[in-house]
Amino acid sequence: MTGMQNEQTLNERAQHFLKVLIERYIRDGQPVGSRTLAKDAAVDLSPATIRNVMADLEEQGLITSPHTSAGRVPTVNGYRLFVDSLISLQPVDQHSIKRLHEELEEKEAPQNLVETASRFLSGLTHMAGVVMIPRHDQIVIRELQFVHLSDSRVLAILVTSQGEVLNRIVETARLFTRSELEQASRIINAHYSGLELEAIKRKIVGEMEAHQQDMDRLMREALVIADKALQEDEEEQDYVVSGQTNLMDFDELAQLDRIKMMFDAFSEKQEILHLLDRCSQAQGVQLFIGEESGYGPLEKCSVVTAPYEMDNTVVGVLGVIGPTRMAYDRVIPIVDITAKMLGAALKSV
Repeated sequence: MTGMQNEQTLNERAQHFLKVLIERYIRDGQPVGSRTLAKDAAVDLSPATIRNVMADLEEQGLITSPHTSAGRVPTVNGYRLFVDSLISLQPVDQHSIKRLHEELEEKEAPQNLVETASRFLSGLTHMAGVVMIPRHDQIVIRELQFVHLSDSRVLAILVTSQGEVLNRIVETARLFTRSELEQASRIINAHYSGLELEAIKRKIVGEMEAHQQDMDRLMREALVIADKALQEDEEEQDYVVSGQTNLMDFDELAQLDRIKMMFDAFSEKQEILHLLDRCSQAQGVQLFIGEESGYGPLEKCSVVTAPYEMDNTVVGVLGVIGPTRMAYDRVIPIVDITAKMLGAALKSV
């Protein structure tokens, strides 16, 4: 979360009024008038002075006045300044942390851990919780086995260090005997067990290019089968989402056409996955407020995300999607702690 230039041009009093106005609007969802603002800010200033401060904030594009009201509401720039510089984060209560820890402890498969984290995010924030399924290319492969199916079809069974089993069917150039496939499995496991999937792919390609002439026939064929197995059926990574219907509880998102657009976005997945993937390159919590996401269906929403790790490697991203009028002071710590706890749970599986 990076600071903004507006912070430099706002005096302390204006920053205080902006903070109070945004907190009030997040809580009530109603435009904030100068009288309400004066009361909440607990300052002894004339109505004219307060109106002048609000006019300055509006001139700088931090608040705006809806046509139907004399009050003001925050703009995307106002929210951005608030979350970058003015927010007071609220720690997640210990009871919720303990409950998540217990629920994660009960699960064994990575898919179940991801679903638990998604439900937790949704339940605690009353918005949509989104968790990417861990990337396979950054998961460590413990074992690779080849099993003959029929004619030139071979089943490749990849077992990850977390015990997850991935199955791929490979078409081979010739018919292999059971003993040949068992020997090919031993060759691959001896050279590549304990490496990340992506590292295995790179190493196989490099060795086939550099040493093909020096290899015996079965070693070359084992590398070819393994390469196909690791490339086969690659799909864009998926995610689990919980609590989409919670978004219908917010008036600003409840119009039928907007709800349909958002639900279509959750179903199609590609753009939201792209958005989450952008966050996997960053450290810590990331926020996209309103149109900052660059994705039309979410232009009235904010997305709060954090990457989660296994063995110091980012393998996925999780987050919360809700209205721009979300309680950022609560949501940011919830997303942060959930990412840390999911990573720890996946590591211990």
